[in-house]
Amino acid sequence: MLTAAKLETATLESINPTTGQALPSYEALTLDEARSAIDKVAAGFSGWKATSYPKRAAILKAVAASMRENKHELADLMALEMGKPVKEGVAEVEKSAWCAEYYADNGEAFLTPETLESDASHSYVQYPPLGTVLGILPWNAPVWLALRFLAPALMAGNTCVLKADPNVPATANKLVECFYQAGVPKNAVANLTVTNAVASKMIDHPQVKAVSFTGSSKAGQFIASQAAAGLKPAVLELGGSDPCILMADADLEKALDIITLSRMVNAGQSCISVKRLFVEKSIYNEVCEALRERFSKLKCGDPRDESNNLGPLAREDLRDQLHRQVSESIAAGARCLTGGDLPSRSGFFYPPTLLVDVKPGMTVFEEETFGPVLSVTPIDTIDQALELANDTEYGLGASIWTSNQVAIDRAIETLESGQIAVNGIVKSDPRLPSGGIGKSGYGRELGPQGIREFVNVQQIWIA
Repeated sequence: MLTAAKLETATLESINPTTGQALPSYEALTLDEARSAIDKVAAGFSGWKATSYPKRAAILKAVAASMRENKHELADLMALEMGKPVKEGVAEVEKSAWCAEYYADNGEAFLTPETLESDASHSYVQYPPLGTVLGILPWNAPVWLALRFLAPALMAGNTCVLKADPNVPATANKLVECFYQAGVPKNAVANLTVTNAVASKMIDHPQVKAVSFTGSSKAGQFIASQAAAGLKPAVLELGGSDPCILMADADLEKALDIITLSRMVNAGQSCISVKRLFVEKSIYNEVCEALRERFSKLKCGDPRDESNNLGPLAREDLRDQLHRQVSESIAAGARCLTGGDLPSRSGFFYPPTLLVDVKPGMTVFEEETFGPVLSVTPIDTIDQALELANDTEYGLGASIWTSNQVAIDRAIETLESGQIAVNGIVKSDPRLPSGGIGKSGYGRELGPQGIREFVNVQQIWIA
């Protein structure tokens, strides 16, 4: 546990995961400095709330333009700090700009007051903002996950304090610069470079009215309890162990291409990627071999080199944890068709790894695998597949590949998750709500539901 003295002198230290070498450190704000910064953003709430919807929308569109102008620098910083391939980083910035534009175009309509019948001459519900929202964010998609909370919260009239992961301080600083360049007032958004120990104390700040957190389920439980103790609403987007069901009547070539993409994007460091694949027995051997071929062709290397498919994992401890999960599963009887070894090269790379004959109880079935590892399990029937798919504490995303409408309907009725994809990839889209159940969290980001998470559903009754 950090002492008060250490809180005052902390720095943010990050490592280039491609080389294993230290990056420039950042002096962290003290707790008092962080509290003062929150006070300034909270003081800006009245002015930002009074800004009209059209004006807020215009500023958000300018944010989108600024992000696009700086997309290559942002992508390069992500590659440097957490290992995301630059081509994926550019796509992430483009998607984030779209998110800003989406709420600029639709936010006012989503928050239009609604008339409700009652004994009043006029009764309705309106949606005023809550105040200052604290966003505590991870490293794996530092631009996209920031916009998921910033765009709707700002469009609704809230002010925002951003606490980025210590792995990505330069990316976070550059992102907030884009906001300021676009005309967002400095007392409406602030990026606080603080340690995790200080961030946890920021939740208790009286001017923090709500919390948005994306990260591990374990950390989410802590955040949730602290926010609840202060009676503050929270949105939690946590881990996932997403199942995918592949039936024999599916378009196999398309399905296998998408499954490979889903599992390998961002070197597998994605909450909503396919992690547990259930394959009908009649095509099981064919599918395993086809996946082995696809995985074996993927090229790992410097994320700034666009010829590479995968970069490194973000941290050494994350790579070591992933290798533990793989090793324990192999020891329990899973077969490794490719990958599964620790590279001798510098950096925190892990090879695309295919584990087959995976059963419940094995580590890769029970735990979230945050890296380029796919587990494959044979199934006899759709009902068996659905039972195994739901045999998890997580509930973020799920998918099924089949041309059988009865099987599709059965899956949609049965799968227990926040998102279900049929014959496609589970993905986040600004137009659609995203979130989970169980250990995957609660609340929703994106879509019309996302902008209503941090507003007051206020009833008005007029005699």
